[in-house]
Amino acid sequence: LRLVAVLKGILEGEKAAVLKRDHHLPLSFHRRQEELKFSLGLQRLQHRVREIQALRDGSKGEGFGGLGGSGWVKGQGSAALQELPTLILEAVKELEAAKQQVLKRIQIWKRQQQLAGNGSLFEENVMPLQKRCESLVEIYFQLHQQVMAASGELGAELLPRLLERFNEVLSSLVKR
Repeated sequence: LRLVAVLKGILEGEKAAVLKRDHHLPLSFHRRQEELKFSLGLQRLQHRVREIQALRDGSKGEGFGGLGGSGWVKGQGSAALQELPTLILEAVKELEAAKQQVLKRIQIWKRQQQLAGNGSLFEENVMPLQKRCESLVEIYFQLHQQVMAASGELGAELLPRLLERFNEVLSSLVKR
């Protein structure tokens, strides 16, 4: 029993040392997880854009706030329009978070490219980064279009701040 206890202690110590040294999962797992997070963020953004569009369209129809028989009653259109700025601000915040994910991935790609000069393995395929940038810019323009269409409901103080945030998102994507 003493021999088993000693061997068990040695094996646990080695297991702890291996886990400490290689405490992370394979790089492919992390990359796949990052891709899933980004695609989920894009889907949330697309959903926000559709929500904003539905809110704007619903508030225009015959004095009713709902979309064709959705159970809303007359007068809820103005209440729904009060939610519009909040919804747009949340969408812009999510857009900025998605931009940060793209910029982080670009930085990682640049660093890997630098390390390739020292003989490190480097995946030269830039298509995933290009797809991310294109899909983010596409959503950017959809959201920007919705904000410009809703400029009358947003007010004179919120619209310039939103436009400034939009410009910062696009310029940082282009510059980096």
